[in-house]
Amino acid sequence: MRLKFIAPLMPTLVETPPAGDWWIHEVKFDGYRSQMIIDEDGTRIYTRNGHDWTSKYRDLVKEAASLGAESAIVDGEIIVLNEAGVSDFGELRKAISSRQHDLYFVAFDLLHLNGHDLRDMPLDDRREILAAMVPGGQRIQFSEALPGNGAAVFHLVEQAGLEGVVSKRKDSRYRSGPSTNWLKAKCYSVYEYDLLGIEREPGKPAFALMADRTTGRYVGSAFINSSQAIRERLWKRVQEHAGPAPKGMKRPATQWVKPGIIGRVKHLRGEEDLRHASLQDFREEDDGRG
Repeated sequence: MRLKFIAPLMPTLVETPPAGDWWIHEVKFDGYRSQMIIDEDGTRIYTRNGHDWTSKYRDLVKEAASLGAESAIVDGEIIVLNEAGVSDFGELRKAISSRQHDLYFVAFDLLHLNGHDLRDMPLDDRREILAAMVPGGQRIQFSEALPGNGAAVFHLVEQAGLEGVVSKRKDSRYRSGPSTNWLKAKCYSVYEYDLLGIEREPGKPAFALMADRTTGRYVGSAFINSSQAIRERLWKRVQEHAGPAPKGMKRPATQWVKPGIIGRVKHLRGEEDLRHASLQDFREEDDGRG
C-alpha cells in the first residue's frame, strides 16, 4: 500500500520550556522539518508542506534501508553540522546541492510502522519503538530526550549556542496542525548588523532597519527599546549621517543613513531574517571597537 503524506504537528512558540515531569525536552534543530515515508514503492522524503524532495536527498533515501521497516512514516529534521558540531541552517542549502554526504536526518517521531497507524499511541511509546529502529552511527539519527527539567535543559542549550528546546507531553497523541502538546522555546543571540535607517511614526514604536554586514541584504527591523540616552544619541547620529534610501527600498516614514553605523541586535536564533529583534546599542564603524 502506498502511504500518503501526513501534515505535521506544529509546536506552539513559548518564552520558556514548561515545568513538570510529564514533559520530555529535545534540542530544537536548525534545519528543514521533513517526513520520511517508506513503503512498497521505496523511500520518499517530503517537506513540512508536503512537497516531494526525494531527488534532493538521494544519500538519505539510501540510508532508509538501515531502519529495517517494510513501511513507515517518520517525522524528523534534515540538518547539516558546522565545525562545532551544531546544526547550521546557513550551510544547509549548499549541502543539499553539493554536499549530500554531510546531511543528517534526525528522527523524533514515528507515525506509521508496518501497516499500523501509531498516531493514537502515547508519544513515549512511539519514541521507544523509533529509538529501537534507528541504528547508531548512521546518517539517520534518533533525537534523544535531554535529562533534567525544562529550565535546566534550556540553560544548557542556550550556553551551547543551539537554537532552542522542543518540549513534548509524554502521553500526547499525534495530531496534525498547531498543538500545545508540543512547545518550542527559542534562544536569543546578539549579532552586529549595518544600520540602514530608523523608521519613526508619530505614536508608534521606533524601529531600526538592519542589513547583513557581509552581503548587504536587508534582514528586517529591530525594536528600539534601548535606554533614553542611547535612543537620543542614535537619533542625533542618524540625522548627522542622513543618506539616500537603499536601492529598491521605499518606506516613507524612514530616515535613511549613510553606511558606517553598526547596531547590536538581540534576536531569536534559527531564523534567516530578524524575528523578535531589539536594538541593544550601536557604534560607528571607525571607532576602533571589535
